Amino acid sequence: MSAVYVLLLLLPLVSAQTYHWGPCPNPKVQPNFKLEQYLGRWYEIEKLPASFEKGKCIEANYAVRSDGTIRVLNSGFDKDKVTAIEGTAVIQDPREPAKLGVGFSYFAPYGSYWILTTDYTSLSVVYSCTDIFRIFRFEFAWVLGRSRFMPAETLSYAKGLLIKEGIDISGMKATGQMGCKDN
Repeated sequence: MSAVYVLLLLLPLVSAQTYHWGPCPNPKVQPNFKLEQYLGRWYEIEKLPASFEKGKCIEANYAVRSDGTIRVLNSGFDKDKVTAIEGTAVIQDPREPAKLGVGFSYFAPYGSYWILTTDYTSLSVVYSCTDIFRIFRFEFAWVLGRSRFMPAETLSYAKGLLIKEGIDISGMKATGQMGCKDN
């Protein structure tokens, strides 16, 4: 009975998320991931909707801090103002460096941030999933680029990879990158 109560409490959160029944899949991640090459600015091209990400001109900047953690600075433009949030990423297991944990609060555990593929210079495909008692899961996916616009064939490749890994992308939405301060 307690699982039913938890489900009812979580229902308001579901409307702005992508969720499915069952546990999270276990997609393959980038082999031989090199964090140093991944650092820097990435622009959000498309994503599965997330309540915490709204607006346009969304980008993420990654830099290594002196303590070895990774500074994550996400920013965008929403309702006529710039929004930004800073978080921390860590490589949780050195044997799988493409499986990062990311957090934006000291009070919440790290969420998964798995780099499924990247060429470091133009494309990154990222997946995150949290399952609730293996009954259902919240999923996030991002297609990121080093520039605000991505060739159609590159975007098609990224989406095909997500589909191949069993991730439903039917709800993916393009992120507006027009009218940003640098274009």
